[in-house]
Amino acid sequence: MIRKNRMLHIPENENNFLFGVRGSGKIDLLKRLFPPSPLILYIDLLDTSIYQDYLSNSGQFYETINAFRNDGLIIVDEIQKIPHLLDEVHRLIESSHRRFILTGSSARKIKATKGVNLLGGRAGRKFLHPFLPEELGEDFNLKEALCYGLLPIVWSSTNRSSKLRAYTETYLTEEIKAEALVRNLPAFARFLEVAALYHGQVVNMSAIARDSGNKMHHMRNFFSILEDTMLGFFLPAYQAKLRVKEQKSNKFYLIDPGIARALKKNFGPVSVEEKGFLFEGLIAQILRAYKDYRDIYDTVYYWSSSEAKRTEVDFLLKRGTELIAIEVKAKTQVSSQDYRGLKAIKELPAVKRRIVVYLGKTIRKTEEGIEIWPFDFFCENLKEDFASPVVHK
Repeated sequence: MIRKNRMLHIPENENNFLFGVRGSGKIDLLKRLFPPSPLILYIDLLDTSIYQDYLSNSGQFYETINAFRNDGLIIVDEIQKIPHLLDEVHRLIESSHRRFILTGSSARKIKATKGVNLLGGRAGRKFLHPFLPEELGEDFNLKEALCYGLLPIVWSSTNRSSKLRAYTETYLTEEIKAEALVRNLPAFARFLEVAALYHGQVVNMSAIARDSGNKMHHMRNFFSILEDTMLGFFLPAYQAKLRVKEQKSNKFYLIDPGIARALKKNFGPVSVEEKGFLFEGLIAQILRAYKDYRDIYDTVYYWSSSEAKRTEVDFLLKRGTELIAIEVKAKTQVSSQDYRGLKAIKELPAVKRRIVVYLGKTIRKTEEGIEIWPFDFFCENLKEDFASPVVHK
């Protein structure tokens, strides 16, 4: 695992859930923030012997922690493996004010237990995302990121293609089959291939059900599994009273370009046809990470007109009463035809900035006030304050 400085901060004196997809580096981060010492107790539920002991007798879990020093920090890895341990965690927090960090790569089983309320509000929620350009610094390479993604477990490998292939196979067996999240694994595997084709697109449940040979209610369940295992997320449409009618269907993204390609069995160079969706998905994930890490906006949407074809805005960031509109283009040159959506959305009075993020090198501003930002410049501004005036560096 490449040991990079991660942006996520986790206070030592608070109870927290730390969620993140498998391979995002949760334990690696925690061991850097809280190095092993007499004050730290690590419990790894991926260890078969520990898992079996606590699965059959959760009282042993309580006794292990009860024997540990009161001023220590207890870190439990992959708590969703035995979700009923949350009862014991809750009891220990209440009775002896113990401090816990509980990691998880799936919230699905936790939702089915008393932990659905996340310990009655006694623990915060933190999310660890794939690597960001800011975290990788000079080691970041956009071409490699679009091809193999930015999951630490893949990015750190000397053979990223092979690791990515193994990762998706492991996901199917460990996260889905071993956790018994679906009864029909072949049907879910077919769904994954079709769902990957919708990466960065408006979701048509009927079409996906038809193309994957599944029923509609199975589709909804399968998508919820991707959300609960943090491998995918939906982007809602922005609703407002504009002159044109907005679409109301959600867009769907997988959290990583590499995963999106691997689920389609694409392990070679990125094709021209897929580059745009992969670049847009990368921006979507970067924005999500900065929301969790630095709270740079309140909510993110997309906007699209159902009356004017190809008139859309990829991302609409809401911050207070203001909106920032962002269009993403995987091109080295952009023209007015590439940001028709940004022109149309000008009718929204709350829109204070309209930005195109592209693969070129020149920073520009059109007569209509639309800002043209290279990807590198976009990342640099995220480091500061995205809603602040542009600072040329």
